[in-house]
Amino acid sequence: MFAPMSLVKYEEARPWARSIRQRVSTKTMPPWGADPAHGVFKNDPRLSDQEIATILAWVDAGAPKGDDKDMPKAPSFVEGWTIGKPDVVFTMTEDFKIPPTGVVDYQYLRLPTGITEDKWIQAIEIKPQARAQVHHVLAYTQPTGSPLNEGGALGPGNIGGVTPNKPGVVFEPGVGRLLTANSDIVLQMHYTTNGQATTDRTQVGIVFAKDVPKMQQRGGSVIQPRFVIPAGAPAHEVRGSRVLAVDTLITSFTPHMHVRGKDMTYIAKFPDGTTETLLSVPKYDFNWQLSYELAKPRLFPKGTEIEVIAHFDNSPANKFNPDPTKDVRWGDQTFEEMMIGFWGTVVDRPATTSSQK
Repeated sequence: MFAPMSLVKYEEARPWARSIRQRVSTKTMPPWGADPAHGVFKNDPRLSDQEIATILAWVDAGAPKGDDKDMPKAPSFVEGWTIGKPDVVFTMTEDFKIPPTGVVDYQYLRLPTGITEDKWIQAIEIKPQARAQVHHVLAYTQPTGSPLNEGGALGPGNIGGVTPNKPGVVFEPGVGRLLTANSDIVLQMHYTTNGQATTDRTQVGIVFAKDVPKMQQRGGSVIQPRFVIPAGAPAHEVRGSRVLAVDTLITSFTPHMHVRGKDMTYIAKFPDGTTETLLSVPKYDFNWQLSYELAKPRLFPKGTEIEVIAHFDNSPANKFNPDPTKDVRWGDQTFEEMMIGFWGTVVDRPATTSSQK
């Protein structure tokens, strides 16, 4: 995760002691939105009661410095990459100028790869230069020389995506994503203005798998674009669902809304008539768009209906609400809204048409 300050060294953390106490005691840090009553997730960063008590006692004692020899080894990153040293880095061919104000339409920027054979991705990190102005980036592939396809961001060619608070992604052993031969990477860039003009030149770092994986990382979603959130509504409900056409091994859930998003719940309705809440995020936070990774991938049988239920706060009580006097509909920009319940899946690796080295 990224933050405006470092807390690695004592000298860096000490000035923030009171703020640390407040955030830890209210359990707003580390950020985590899932209701513990539903699901077990391997990336759950919540502190135990004992860990919280230890931090509070340290602050209440004046935040003294301990013995350096008792300090754990600090994490190390390779040249600013969280995935380790990339085998290859693809960079936007020119700077994109972001104005200080106004609305910036989605940009679709091609990154030539020069890859002449299929490659399997073991880890990928998308690193915007202008993090403060980037709402999200989605990366996907399409054949070199083909007309630009602006509809491919969530299709089978998708190789990754990022919001500003997320590090790179390292796939489990034996799992990868395919970077097809003779293709370009296309970046769907969503820039938002914040009063300061700047430039961006996003990079994509990739670590290739040493061996051809047995499984391919893919994904699915429930998307509900047909809604109107009335002006002033404190908890407007929007629902959507999708029936799984085949047996599906799900690995994660990623709720996505904008600044009026209040909560989101995923419910499985099984073919035998039983139901189960898979994930409940009662306090959705647009600033921390988390992926909830299942402790163990779970197989859902063909015919299972995944229902996603979301609520939106379009009232004046929502401090992030740009304008509670207006009805809100689906739209690309942050001042509009989206309702998407993403999930990650793994599938058997398909046969490829060129060799991997």
